[in-house]
Amino acid sequence: MARYTCSFTVAVSLDLLQKILIEVLQSCNFDIIYDTGDYLMAREIPGQVAFAKLVTVEVLIDKSIATSEGIRMNFVIKNEELPLQFENHCHHMFNLVQDAIAQNQHWQLLETVPG
Repeated sequence: MARYTCSFTVAVSLDLLQKILIEVLQSCNFDIIYDTGDYLMAREIPGQVAFAKLVTVEVLIDKSIATSEGIRMNFVIKNEELPLQFENHCHHMFNLVQDAIAQNQHWQLLETVPG
């Protein structure tokens, strides 16, 4: 199983975070399948790759330490594919999500901590 993790700290209001995060994931070809407010799960939309390569994104929003200066989000991006090569589909989607978060103009990226 391929698995990549990363944490991001962004400056944005807590009220807007969920909406922006959903838009970011949808722009990366993910469909939101579970949302509790502080936990979000999205799955890649089928049709482009084999079923075993479909990527799932799990996001934990750490509201317990959220301040007006920043909110931390922990990402786990994974699929059932064996990561036999460094440049596999899951790693490609991981990079796509990282870039989308970093380049989003609705928040300010304060910190990125690779897993």
